[in-house]
Amino acid sequence: MNNHFKFLNNYKEEEIQTCNRCIYDSRIPKITFDEDGICNYCAQYDQMMDEYPTGKEGEEIILKEVEAAKKDGIGKPYDVVIGVSGGADSSYMVDIAKEKYGLRVLAAHFDNTYNSRIAVENIDCVLDKLDVDLYTHVVDNIQYQEIYKSFFKASVPEIDTPTDIALATVLYDAAEKYDIRHIWEGHSFRSEGISPPGWFYMDAMYIKRIHEKFGDGDLGNLPVLWLEKWIDWISKSKIKKFRPLYYLDYDKEANKKMLSEKYGWQWYGGHHMENRSAYFVNNYYLPKKFGIDLRYSEFSALIRAGQMSRSEALIKIKEDKPFDNDILVEIKKRTNFSEQEWDEIMSAPPSHYSEHETYKKTFEEMQPFFYDLYKKGYVTKSFYYKFCVLKDH
Repeated sequence: MNNHFKFLNNYKEEEIQTCNRCIYDSRIPKITFDEDGICNYCAQYDQMMDEYPTGKEGEEIILKEVEAAKKDGIGKPYDVVIGVSGGADSSYMVDIAKEKYGLRVLAAHFDNTYNSRIAVENIDCVLDKLDVDLYTHVVDNIQYQEIYKSFFKASVPEIDTPTDIALATVLYDAAEKYDIRHIWEGHSFRSEGISPPGWFYMDAMYIKRIHEKFGDGDLGNLPVLWLEKWIDWISKSKIKKFRPLYYLDYDKEANKKMLSEKYGWQWYGGHHMENRSAYFVNNYYLPKKFGIDLRYSEFSALIRAGQMSRSEALIKIKEDKPFDNDILVEIKKRTNFSEQEWDEIMSAPPSHYSEHETYKKTFEEMQPFFYDLYKKGYVTKSFYYKFCVLKDH
């Protein structure tokens, strides 16, 4: 059994230690507990709270970024690129960027051909009412299914990595095309949590090597964030990333209500469930094959932020995750897996990213370089910490 996936180990109930503050427990990768029974992820959250203040101080930081984006946007059609999925966070980002801060927004979207109807309608209704332009890259469906199949065959949990990397690349593509220096991301560690290192990994080389080993190696028109090109975008084009939600007292439930009332936006049922492949991964593939339940991150974040009680989270985490079996049927049909092939995929031993060639060692060797980029706002702290500081072993 691959010991990287601790959720699959046969723990006895009495062997599991649960954090006294959140619901992370001893099955979470790289977890430790202090003398008060508080986990290192809660300590990391407190450190981030200090580093990313909200209130007046946070607003001043955002306003400085707004001012810089407007200055860099002089003589250009847009000030900032924001990725949109139809989800709550990205929709909120577009709303405040345009309505609150007066930025000229270019929305960008990567279509992996698995968008839900609600996601498409949400993107349309928000952007139409705000009069925001949309830059879209639609992947070649046939080719994407081949890449998708390779990740299934590799028996790794990161089967959505091609989509995640493609979206990041599309944001840079859009920024380069319109000479935009600023990308805003809708992530919030307060509402989404701190994903433990070891569950997931992603980079361009990982995609390339997996598809070469388990497919034909042809990435088609998939946008890929090659390291050399990425460094050019950062070092030469000076494209910066910023996460405004890190500096806001962000209440996701209140935001969903606002979006619904203002734009006719619709809730899609759960975190990342606006896309059918993401829904499949989070609610079926990860729990069933790898024992990974992303609600541990989400609920723990909400507990730390005071938006969910720990007792409520401990009850909710025991509930079965909802799943629409029609999506499983769709996945099998589009990837052309037979029932026998599917059974073999689901029963195959898990493989960890460290068993495949990636950029990870290169990132570690370039740690001083990326530390400088992190301090200057060109890469996120989470990237620097997980990819450059933490080791595989």
